[in-house]
Amino acid sequence: MTYAAAAALQAAVFAHLTADPGVTAILGTAIHDALPAGPLPPLYLSLGPELARDRSDGSARGAEHEITLSVVADTAGFQLAKTAAAAVCDALADADLTLTRGRLVALQFIRATAKRDGSGQRRRIDLTFRARLDDI
Repeated sequence: MTYAAAAALQAAVFAHLTADPGVTAILGTAIHDALPAGPLPPLYLSLGPELARDRSDGSARGAEHEITLSVVADTAGFQLAKTAAAAVCDALADADLTLTRGRLVALQFIRATAKRDGSGQRRRIDLTFRARLDDI
């Protein structure tokens, strides 16, 4: 197993989403690896937790990463958050990400969980994607 390409995967996902016109039309620059200090924007995307598993084989060391991207909205309903989540899914569908280390073999949407967050005033959608990486 190797976790060596994890930072490269995160950087590639972040770069891809911040350059995607569909995503930025809805989220603007509110795409964060670390949340900014001070008040949060009313709608934002946060790169979140990750789980990695060994997927090495005879041809290469590798890992499968489950990454979570969270869309958070301060709105009364889920419509705005779902629109942003759809744009993120569209941007990552069949995305050919270039990594600074390793190679992306596959990137797939796994699941989404929509819920009220905190006191019920905030909406949150956690999108989980599975990325298969070879460290070549």
